Amino acid sequence: MGSIQLSGVEKWFGDLQVIKGVDIQIDDGEFVVFVGPSGCGKSTLLRMIAGLEDTSRGSIWLDDRDVTALPPSGRRLSMVFQSYALYPHMSVGENMGFGLKTAGTPKTEIAEKVGQAAKILELEPYLERRPKELSGGQRQRVAIGRAIVREPEGFLFDEPLSNLDAALRVQMRFEIAKLHSTLNTTMIYVTHDQVEAMTLADRIVVLKDGLVMQMGTPVELYERPGNLFVAEFIGSPKMNVMPCQCDGRGVRLSGHNGIDCELPADFAAQVSKLGIRPEHIIPCEIDNSHCQGVVEFAEYLGSDTFLYVKCDNLGTLTVRTQGAVSGLKGQPIGLQFSQANVHLFDKEDYTITF
Repeated sequence: MGSIQLSGVEKWFGDLQVIKGVDIQIDDGEFVVFVGPSGCGKSTLLRMIAGLEDTSRGSIWLDDRDVTALPPSGRRLSMVFQSYALYPHMSVGENMGFGLKTAGTPKTEIAEKVGQAAKILELEPYLERRPKELSGGQRQRVAIGRAIVREPEGFLFDEPLSNLDAALRVQMRFEIAKLHSTLNTTMIYVTHDQVEAMTLADRIVVLKDGLVMQMGTPVELYERPGNLFVAEFIGSPKMNVMPCQCDGRGVRLSGHNGIDCELPADFAAQVSKLGIRPEHIIPCEIDNSHCQGVVEFAEYLGSDTFLYVKCDNLGTLTVRTQGAVSGLKGQPIGLQFSQANVHLFDKEDYTITF
């Protein structure tokens, strides 16, 4: 079992509060990702769960045990860091089993557990090699194997892919997802990369300035963000956001046609911004558009082309189209929004549902 609960958790460094009353429930076997910009507190929160940072206020529970005051060794959690921290003079097998050796585990048991972990991570051919003979991805797998052999109740990953190039990051995302499926053990993963969060997580915790902005599945956060911060942070390219007003005829965009739709009367005073994702904007004739602009740049990426359209009073909007699109640079264009996918935000930047 490996459920983890944080109740009213706070962290202070002197007079500076970096974690501001966090409540999170993580179920046994769940893969949860902490994501947010640099300085949001995600790594500090992970280190508090691991016991590497003291908890100033609140409590941390592992299953039915209050582990708030326990040292790392008493929490039965394994942590994988950004740095591999492998011993260069030891073989892969020795690195993976070193923690068990220092704990006095019998050699036969160490060999068995290292062998099992190596099989899961496809490291069996490399057990006699030194770290310098391995690629970056293989070294990270050794670091993960060192955590697996301890048979923890949960794994904690602190930006483990940050040192890898783009291709290896994609490969290792697959390896970690496969590992979770194989072990079915609770995992908490910290990253600043929202693509990693979207592809790996059962649920995502979005943090900002030591506060939880929203927690939910990747689909929930992408399709139903609770506030403007989550709406812009989740999704690549990020959501287009523009100022707007609401009246009895619908949503008005300054200097443009806007969207005609029936909305409750009390919306007029609340609505401040409109958000729409790039794939929910359709190029069209200007006469049939919700807004119009001039194509500044077309970015061809193979399966998709991103159009960057400068719209007076609204800024530059990103439009996602399928396949190759040519000959539009410098041309006027109309843009039509998928009304079912429009997001409205109030003056406090919270999502308005209707």
